[in-house]
Amino acid sequence: MRPKKSLGQNFIHDENFLHKLNSQIKSGANTSIIEIGPGKGALTKYLLKKKYCRVMLIEKDNGLIKCLEKFKGRNIDIINADALSFDLLGLNIINDAIIVGNLPFNISSQLLVKWTKLKNWPPFYHKMYLMFQRELGERIIAKENSKGYGRISVLCQSRFSIKKLLLAPAGIFYPKPKVDGIVLEFSPIKKYKQINIEKLEIIIRKAFLHRRKKIKSSLKDYIEVLNKNNFDLNKRAENLSVADYCRISTLMK
Repeated sequence: MRPKKSLGQNFIHDENFLHKLNSQIKSGANTSIIEIGPGKGALTKYLLKKKYCRVMLIEKDNGLIKCLEKFKGRNIDIINADALSFDLLGLNIINDAIIVGNLPFNISSQLLVKWTKLKNWPPFYHKMYLMFQRELGERIIAKENSKGYGRISVLCQSRFSIKKLLLAPAGIFYPKPKVDGIVLEFSPIKKYKQINIEKLEIIIRKAFLHRRKKIKSSLKDYIEVLNKNNFDLNKRAENLSVADYCRISTLMK
């Protein structure tokens, strides 16, 4: 199977990297493993050696579905679907679940936002192990007062504790992409579970639209609330913490 550029396919061929990645993924006898974009099954063959109660392989490419048929067996489901439109809640998982994915770089942020904005929180999964383009991954974990800190940093950190697991050099992929990748581990947190995630997204979009402006300009729609609650109006979007943004979202009526 030739990788399809239209689907952003880059297959991992480095067995040493696959072994390292697999060792970072934790599962038990009651774990449901959801692998997004398994491709030819390079990582799948490692995952199936782990403890699990059910494995679901979600692959969009019809041709690759045929490659995955060799894994078909008891408690292993092969699902031909587009992860962007597929509803994971429809899998009716009632036990522990993890999501694993070597995500296509061109849709990785869309998938992450989709799984971050689930209305019921904490979600049905307790871990995600996901691959991103390195530059995007560094922005996801960036902290306030840094250049990389932005909308996706705040959105994700309001929902997860995020850990950098592995760097993925471009050379481990075929075809070789122009950039390196990075694998992050996402663990859902309850700290801000009461926030309205849609409202938070609106606030951070406005704040970072012109990130060099002070919040008295970028968040002028909320100036009364900011003043009343002693926010420093001379700060810029990147100077507010995740806690600050979550607090603002809860103050909005």
